[in-house]
Amino acid sequence: MQDFIQHPIFKIISEAADEIQCDCYVIGGYVRDKLLHRSSKDIDIMVVGSGIALAQKVALKWKRHSTLSVFKTFGTAQLKAGSLEIEFVGARRESYNKNSRKPIVEDGTLDDDQKRRDFTINTLAISLSSKTKGELLDPFHGIDDLNQKIIRTPLDPDITFSDDPLRMLRAIRFATQLEFQIESNTFASIKKNCERVNIVSAERIADELNKIMAANHPSIGFKLLDDSGLLSIIFPELIALKGVDTKEGKGHKDNFIHTLAVLDKVGKHTDNLWLRWAALLHDIAKPVTKRWDDHSGWTFHNHNFIGEKMIPTIFKRLKLPMNDKMKFVQKMVSLHMRPIVLSEEGVTDSAIRRLLFDAGDDIESLMTLCEADITSKNQARVKRHLENFQIVRQKLIDIEAKDRLRNWQPPVDGTEIMKLFGLRECREVGWLKNAIKEAILEGIIPNEHEEALHFMIEKAKELNLEPIAAAGKQNGNNE
Repeated sequence: MQDFIQHPIFKIISEAADEIQCDCYVIGGYVRDKLLHRSSKDIDIMVVGSGIALAQKVALKWKRHSTLSVFKTFGTAQLKAGSLEIEFVGARRESYNKNSRKPIVEDGTLDDDQKRRDFTINTLAISLSSKTKGELLDPFHGIDDLNQKIIRTPLDPDITFSDDPLRMLRAIRFATQLEFQIESNTFASIKKNCERVNIVSAERIADELNKIMAANHPSIGFKLLDDSGLLSIIFPELIALKGVDTKEGKGHKDNFIHTLAVLDKVGKHTDNLWLRWAALLHDIAKPVTKRWDDHSGWTFHNHNFIGEKMIPTIFKRLKLPMNDKMKFVQKMVSLHMRPIVLSEEGVTDSAIRRLLFDAGDDIESLMTLCEADITSKNQARVKRHLENFQIVRQKLIDIEAKDRLRNWQPPVDGTEIMKLFGLRECREVGWLKNAIKEAILEGIIPNEHEEALHFMIEKAKELNLEPIAAAGKQNGNNE
């Protein structure tokens, strides 16, 4: 294990530990990720003694630029050294109250500290003490579980999950990120203890969901959340997507399975977390808009608009950001049907202009979502849609180059209209601005100031408005 601790910081930590006469170990995620050949910049140092004292000593000995933060209440310290973040904590033993996942903490031994950890793959420790430097301590056979790609608790899973139910979500998150299997007894315990998740804060749940969403195949996590019973507790709107109704021999697709397929397809093309959230929520209103029509079969009319309205409630409950990120998700959900309709019905310049106007700089994200939304088992239909999407994409490029409609600003604004006609803010000003916008979107006039101005002056005649400059000139001639 010497190869894992070649960075100069480990030499400094080892020397500092010898000087204050304590044993210390690099433990947990850093060791796990190194064994899996994954990059890791977060290093946990477990100290049999004072983590703060060792951190302070290391900070003095580390001659390069670093920042030390001490958290006396928790007995921890964090050293930021270049791109590394190193957490120092004393070995501890934990006990729990049934109604809280916050542990009662006492000083402990190396053995105590390894026992309190969530999964065997996170109990692995490498000694940094000079006499045993590089030695791997693996009391729970974490190496075997890494090799077999298994998530397992070091102790009785019922105790592990009942004590801290967040670990149930972490098990599923690790299984998703690493594409491991959750050991059968461990998963059975998650199912048994799933109701305990109710004592976990929404912020912690959202953090784990975001990490699942960021994985290469987030569908793995959502299927495990569903199978474990956790999803029905933390995200009932997704559960409502499950199932297929059949009437008169006609069924609809299972929208839960479809949604996860779309989520994975979006994930192949982008790391944008909020576009992935849009993929997860794009059909969220289908259960509440599902209707049977004797002519059309199953319909989900306006599910995009209803879904847009549902998102703030979901984000608020999950403590997700109620800001531009949420608005982006709403925008994607609201617009996600538009390119699909264009690909089915043919592409007009007017429709493309309106799509560009409404999507703005998010048009590429919208197209990524919409292409992922084609999940039909009919491969000929999928091929036809994707080919039509290429036509839509080219039209978007051509019309944007000509009409510049992304984040559109009116070529004649309200201030100029009011000044030209001697108006204050009123309904007529809004009417004229909208008339200019519609004329540009319909291709009646180009997106240019002079053409828009002449069009607007002519349009104003319908409101019996004349420019005050022209009126003044006419009055002068009469005199």
